Amino acid sequence: MSAGRMRVAVVGGGPGGLYAATLLARQGHMVEVWERGAPDDTFGFGVVLSDETLGGIEAADSAVYAALCAEFVRWDEVHVVHRGRPLTSGGHGFAALGRRRLLEILHERCAGLGVRLRFHAQAPDPEALASVYDLVVAADGVNSRTRQDGAAHYGPTVTAGRCRYIWLAADFALEAFRFEIAETEHGVVQLHAYPYAADASTVIVEMREEVWRAAGFDLCDEEESAARCAKIFSEALRGRPLRGNRSAWTQFRTVVNERWSHGNVVLVGDAAHTAHFSIGSGTKLAVEDALALAEAIGARTDGDVPAALAAYEAARRPAVASTQRAAAASMRWFEELAGYVDQSPRQFAFNLLTRSRRVTHGNLRLRDPRFTRAVEREFGCPEAGPDGAATPPMFTPFTLRGLTLRNRVVVSPMDMYSAVGGASAVGGASAVGGASAVGGAPAAEKASAPGGVSAAGGVPAAGGGGVPGDFHLVHLGARALGGAGLVMTEMVCVSPEGRITPGCTGLYTQEQAAAWARIADFVHASAPGTALGVQLGHSGRKGSTRVMWEGMDIPLPEGNWPLVAASALPYRPGISAVPRALTTGDLAAVRSDFAAAAVRAADSGFDLLELHCAHGYLLSGFLSPLTNHRTDAYGGPLENRLRFPLEVFDAVRAVWPGDRPMTVRLSATDWAPGGTSPEDAVAIAEAFVAHGVDAIDVSTGQVVAEEAPEYGRSYQTPYADRIRSALGVPVIAVGAISSWDDVNSLLLAGRADLCALGRPHLYDPHWTLHAAAEQSYTGPAAPWPTPYLAGSRTPPTGRD
Repeated sequence: MSAGRMRVAVVGGGPGGLYAATLLARQGHMVEVWERGAPDDTFGFGVVLSDETLGGIEAADSAVYAALCAEFVRWDEVHVVHRGRPLTSGGHGFAALGRRRLLEILHERCAGLGVRLRFHAQAPDPEALASVYDLVVAADGVNSRTRQDGAAHYGPTVTAGRCRYIWLAADFALEAFRFEIAETEHGVVQLHAYPYAADASTVIVEMREEVWRAAGFDLCDEEESAARCAKIFSEALRGRPLRGNRSAWTQFRTVVNERWSHGNVVLVGDAAHTAHFSIGSGTKLAVEDALALAEAIGARTDGDVPAALAAYEAARRPAVASTQRAAAASMRWFEELAGYVDQSPRQFAFNLLTRSRRVTHGNLRLRDPRFTRAVEREFGCPEAGPDGAATPPMFTPFTLRGLTLRNRVVVSPMDMYSAVGGASAVGGASAVGGASAVGGAPAAEKASAPGGVSAAGGVPAAGGGGVPGDFHLVHLGARALGGAGLVMTEMVCVSPEGRITPGCTGLYTQEQAAAWARIADFVHASAPGTALGVQLGHSGRKGSTRVMWEGMDIPLPEGNWPLVAASALPYRPGISAVPRALTTGDLAAVRSDFAAAAVRAADSGFDLLELHCAHGYLLSGFLSPLTNHRTDAYGGPLENRLRFPLEVFDAVRAVWPGDRPMTVRLSATDWAPGGTSPEDAVAIAEAFVAHGVDAIDVSTGQVVAEEAPEYGRSYQTPYADRIRSALGVPVIAVGAISSWDDVNSLLLAGRADLCALGRPHLYDPHWTLHAAAEQSYTGPAAPWPTPYLAGSRTPPTGRD
């Protein structure tokens, strides 16, 4: 292609393709649109556009913007009906219009700009188009032929959801967006509805696949489906009928592509990516794709189309990925809706509004303070001051057994690999070569890694060391002074052979116990109100490795110790050592190690004990079918795989003081085919509940090296949420929770009881104190240590 005017083919006459045609024609290009349907053929009824998208349209084409604004129906309320009780939240701001009218506006604009619109025309295959046109824009939808033909290059993944839904319409305008549930004899059915014209509303009815089949909807045609849905939601529809428009029950399919372009062909809209309708982003994404594509094409003056398409994708991908993560969270929420219907109406409505994590507690406080204050009051947030502001949910207390935490913030366990190499920690030994912390010099000059573990292994492999030193006193003490309700240790190993690295701490000697007692005494004396918890574990097949900064999961260069596991399977075949499968006698010895460590932990003054049954370490290795191939009573079905972890739990609970709580950390999914499923995780948690666990700390993964985690904001929270909803057991949510607003949102929605944060506390030991200041919270539960108050005379606030 030479610089200047291009020949452009657009495949697909939906909103994304037509708007791309409009914008490219405005740049002076010759554009043809190929649409196999008629001009007025469309599915669905209304479309919703955000203020952000409208701002982009206004800047790019004021004529289209003006035409849209003349048609929009606007509203700012969401009506949630829970078991017949209506609740309203305002301040949301939506704009919608009919999909057919949107197409008419774009048809008119295209015609005015000289775009050739080919209706009832099947586009030639992508390769043929690419050989004739300078640019081919594939806007051919979720069933994109372009994507299918070029699958080897685009690398598509299409994943079906677990619900069935149908698009219908009512011939009257609702006052606002309405969400309602119907608890039928077959299961929960949900309605999503909103006005899109002065006399019409879009109505989407959705339910789980098994509910859909049990209700017999799989046998209904469009007319019968509309009639039955109208009957289920007759009150919301005021007794009026529903109608279809080529409407069929379908499963939402999430489309993701590794690449969006190939040569001079580019995918846009649903051909490239989809986002669940519950966040109203399908048309929004397609229109924003068109805006970004036109900008990238217009920015190139050298006629390099592939470079322009690469720039388009680089600029657009982050926003699309963020939207898809939010849409996935929203879709999963609706798939698990049956687990939320027993929440109170207010908490249910708050949970619904914050399901995608794009709307948060802080955001709702601004949009609708009255609604949010009612939810806070019901949760138990007292007024914190004369201005009537509520105590933030994160600063409400929570009780586990005989321990009442002053707030809901937990410093997550974080392995530091910085144990002292056997010298007395109580005497002030440093982590570097055993020197005294007060003016002492190391016996020999020796370079060490952070925390004092040398590149050669540092701490003796035979089991010496494992003592928490000044590093741990400062690390844990600083975070206790930082205001968290509970500070957790790293995984503390129950035997020398149970260490991950030579730098791991332990509780298998009295010297170690005395060093931990020193830290517990400091926390209790200097940060009253902060509890200190210990996490006990055994590395299993993931042991005898270098400290993380020297190569994570890489065996020691020398001084390795033998590994044990549920089965003789290495963590990283060809790299990790092959562990020995534990015998019956070995199992008894390991149980004794855990019990002995628990006794030392109690004597050291820990307030809470967590049993580490996650991340592929020894006990986790028994739970997962990917790592437990035993054929005895400890392998096979889940009840057998649970046997040894439960035996260890019982042994620890028997010696752990009765008034002190015990938690268990689980990997709720292995992120690998054939591994622990979310359903398995609920069953595992239920077994520990039956044995007396006080809370479940819900993590994921790190069980097998070939995992494929789905990272994202608060990405592990849905697993905690599911366990809490299914069992009613308190849960600790952990994983990419980084803001106090997220913490407040998760707590208030009932998705977690406590929130554990690791990296934020590494970045800022006083994270909780700063959260109080930033929320201007100075109430009775404010976590300011007494010396800090004395030093500043008045508690800091966000206004200082």
